[in-house]
Amino acid sequence: MSDLTGFWVVAAAFTTVTAYATVPTPLYPLYQAADDFPVPVVTFIFAAFAVGVVVSLFLIGHISDWAGRRRMAVIAMLVSAIAAVVFIVWNSVPGLVVARFVDGVSVGMLSAAATAHLAELRSNARPAETPVVAASVAGAANLGGLALGPLVGGLFAEFAPDPLELPHAVFLVLFVGAAVVLRHVPETVDTSASHPAYRPQRLALPAGSAAAFTAASTGAAASFALFALFTSLAPTFLHDTFQVSDHLVDGATVFAVFGAAAVAQVLLVRVAQRAQLLVAILCFAIGLVSIAAGALIPVLGLFVVGGIVAGAGAGIMFRSALAAASALAAPDRRGETLALLFLIAYAGLVAPVLLVGLSLPLVGETTVLLVFSAVVLVATLGAGIAMRRRSPDAAAHDGGTG
Repeated sequence: MSDLTGFWVVAAAFTTVTAYATVPTPLYPLYQAADDFPVPVVTFIFAAFAVGVVVSLFLIGHISDWAGRRRMAVIAMLVSAIAAVVFIVWNSVPGLVVARFVDGVSVGMLSAAATAHLAELRSNARPAETPVVAASVAGAANLGGLALGPLVGGLFAEFAPDPLELPHAVFLVLFVGAAVVLRHVPETVDTSASHPAYRPQRLALPAGSAAAFTAASTGAAASFALFALFTSLAPTFLHDTFQVSDHLVDGATVFAVFGAAAVAQVLLVRVAQRAQLLVAILCFAIGLVSIAAGALIPVLGLFVVGGIVAGAGAGIMFRSALAAASALAAPDRRGETLALLFLIAYAGLVAPVLLVGLSLPLVGETTVLLVFSAVVLVATLGAGIAMRRRSPDAAAHDGGTG
């Protein structure tokens, strides 16, 4: 298999794994009805996924630097297959927690490995091409998959028989098939070379780039915090506040947010980094204000449009963070640096969800949403401004206007 074909195979496998991560989102009301558990439990089930990602990134997300990108991708596919089996055979609350945790482990294994693998395969196939293209495909595979998952889950929930089993069976087949195909993708790491003794992910920032990496990882965490809102609480919010009872609407809403993130990454790939980050900041500000206003009034259209606009900003911010981290990383430690970025990003995913789950029994959903939006907005503004100052084209811009 050529490097270019392998590039697209890895992108497709990455998309499949991230899509499965959000397939359960519109199914949560069905699980609630089947097992009769309250809304805060949904946030803790979702948090189990994020905890799995963080644990996986900390323990094994970085070892593809010496164990091999392809090997880690194949293992991740098989771990996702195990999660699908758990979903099928054990769909009470404890089973959902275990399945989501295992699925998170798979995503954590694959995120840094696939992102680094895509960069290296693309560089081998198109050495003269800008690295931004590979980063864009990696970001689109990540967020595009997260976008497709809720739509797929909503379609199964609304139109298919056995919606709590059939989608997991379908993805089980996809994971096994992907594991077989991935075995033929070119390896980009010399796995025969000597390597250091195993250790967990080192929480050290790239040498000489602490400030730039901190800004990038904060932007990634803020982006994932927005996604956490729509993948955990949004379906329940749609049902309780806006009286929406259609599961396809649940999935379509989350799809629209993540879809906007993926599309924005592609549309702005050739735009200067400073300009992209300015667009991201504006989208976050307008979107979060609209989400809060839509919840307060309440107006469903304003809430959804706000999510789409903020989602576009999150996509741009996340892609910019990926590109910045890849540029800062030493070639032999790219997987480690990206694993640290994803570790911080997914911490931004799990912490808000846990806080939301703890807060819901004490305060109303709208209050939680308003506080959440304000915190994410502050984090986004700080990270976006710092990243603009350190963007590759900042010096040229300053020199040209000074």
